Amino acid sequence: MTGTPRIVDAHHHVWELAVRDQEWITGEEMAPLCRDFTLADLEPEARANGVCATVLVQTVTVPEETPEFLALADGSDLVAGVVGWSDLTAPDIADTLAALRELPGGDRLVSLRHQVQSEPDPEWLLRTDVRRGLTAVADAGLVYDLVVQPHQLPAAVRVAALLPGLTFVLDHAGKPPIVTGELHPWADDLRALAALPNTVCKLSGLVTEADVHAWTVEGLRPYADTVLDAFGPSRLMFGSDWPVCRLAATYTEVVEAALALTAGLGDAERDAVLATTAERVYGLR
Repeated sequence: MTGTPRIVDAHHHVWELAVRDQEWITGEEMAPLCRDFTLADLEPEARANGVCATVLVQTVTVPEETPEFLALADGSDLVAGVVGWSDLTAPDIADTLAALRELPGGDRLVSLRHQVQSEPDPEWLLRTDVRRGLTAVADAGLVYDLVVQPHQLPAAVRVAALLPGLTFVLDHAGKPPIVTGELHPWADDLRALAALPNTVCKLSGLVTEADVHAWTVEGLRPYADTVLDAFGPSRLMFGSDWPVCRLAATYTEVVEAALALTAGLGDAERDAVLATTAERVYGLR
């Protein structure tokens, strides 16, 4: 790519522990995350790496977080979109989404997400009440972020096929088993999802699926290449997964890894992964 690439970071988080406990941050390995991470912390790192816009993604399944994130976006010239949370199974989900749109920053709401990865039922996405909620998400003109474990990918394939009017964005490439070096069945299920035209994938979260103390770009490459081949650059978007990425890498190292993994693409294709896919899919301003 000629010149400095323009980057949209399509996946990051923020939290303040005095506002809300992050119950998922447990154990010694996660200890580096047990502090506040704010937009003020992120912005200088993002700007230094050529990031012109970001998408702020939910972390906990409580209704108060999404209005807070929308307000943060409303006061920021960096956050262009918010992936929020709302209870998909609630009968009034459509009214809730309409109300969120009316809040300060409501125009930045681009997607919803639920911590499906934590659901014990591998077919949670196929429940009748969940599918009704997903239909409401589509009707609201939003997309839906999928955060799933590899064994939940088959259900994601089935629900995406059942709801062709909703665009599904697969976070963190479906969390491939990089640390073990295995490709299958993750790669097969990923390709089944990519075969559906209403699916998109994030090149994000790979460093923390590898050995966080010994990952290499070459170790990530088979997984990144699989994703690129399956979805193509026009349905792939970069995300830092900051600050979770800090368990394995700095913000700059994550950006540099993405640049290395996409170095073989043409200018337009690389621009798609780094910026334009996210702008188009999420309808970023």
